Amino acid sequence: MTRPALPHPDPERLAALDDEALRAALHERVAAAWRLCREVHPGLPHPAVWCDLRGKCAGQAHFGRGGLRFNPVLYAENRLDFLVEVVPHEMAHWLVHHLVDGQLARPHGREWQTVMRDLFGLAPRTTHRFDTARASPAPYRYACDCREHAFSARRHSLVRQGQRYRCRHCAQTLVYLGVVAFESDT
Repeated sequence: MTRPALPHPDPERLAALDDEALRAALHERVAAAWRLCREVHPGLPHPAVWCDLRGKCAGQAHFGRGGLRFNPVLYAENRLDFLVEVVPHEMAHWLVHHLVDGQLARPHGREWQTVMRDLFGLAPRTTHRFDTARASPAPYRYACDCREHAFSARRHSLVRQGQRYRCRHCAQTLVYLGVVAFESDT
């Protein structure tokens, strides 16, 4: 494996950043990754950057909106790994999509893996390993005969509208138990 092509951010400096400076660091990292990608594809458009992604997903290349979306909660909790892994991951999607026939490429296919390895010098991992408990809380408890299940607000809302869910292990219909109370950080 080659060395990562982008310089490694200073973890102490990242830890000391406030929200505004942290957002600026994200934009700087996207710009650095974009400049690196332009060495391969000079006509690559600069992506817009949004910090509006929620849930368990850390990042998303959103071609319809013309940019990259990032999860601000996961970024704030995983600053260094986020800048080192997630930004190049999404920029690799951005680059592959804008190559000739890139729209036909599989999301984490050969082309994307090549960009991750050969351009960014990173292992082409398709998923992150961040703790998503705070970014994607699932406080609604359901149960079956064999275990308890945690539902998000969206899935709980679907149940209230008549959607039924079954356990993949025991095939029992899930029954609502209540809401989990989360501890406060204060």
